[in-house]
Amino acid sequence: MSTAAILIWTAILSFMPISELRGAIPFAVAHNIHWYWAYLFAVAVNALVAPICWIFLATAHKLLYGTTPEKGIGWYKKIFNNFVERARKKLSDKLEKWGWLGIAVFVAIPLPITGAWTGTLGSWVLGVSRRRTMLAVIIGVLIAGAIVSAVVMLGVETFNIFINSTWRSAV
Repeated sequence: MSTAAILIWTAILSFMPISELRGAIPFAVAHNIHWYWAYLFAVAVNALVAPICWIFLATAHKLLYGTTPEKGIGWYKKIFNNFVERARKKLSDKLEKWGWLGIAVFVAIPLPITGAWTGTLGSWVLGVSRRRTMLAVIIGVLIAGAIVSAVVMLGVETFNIFINSTWRSAV
């Protein structure tokens, strides 16, 4: 596979909500991209999720919710209002305690259902400002990328130890 193809797939994996950095960095490293460049590239692409997701949410919401009480789709308004009310009741204490830093920590945990997409969605629903959301997501993505890179490199080095020790004992 060419370097351009590897970078395109790395970008796709980094941008997809299901894989994000957890899929992009290991993919790039497995295809002989140095971990440092894999980290920088995947983090840069994944950091683009926040502004793109925010613009999409704001635009789709305006179209579906409407700008005046007469406009918009009734069932969407009802579902959205109930969802937001429940989310704010459930998370308002945590948001007041941790603020945007809590969102950064949430994004930084490289597990399924956490990441830039979910962090941006949560921030938008909870009414966190766009600027604070972008800052929180970028900080979280930087930390998540470092964690994933460290785990990947630890795994590669551990694998090399076992391969080298097995090979040496066989010789």
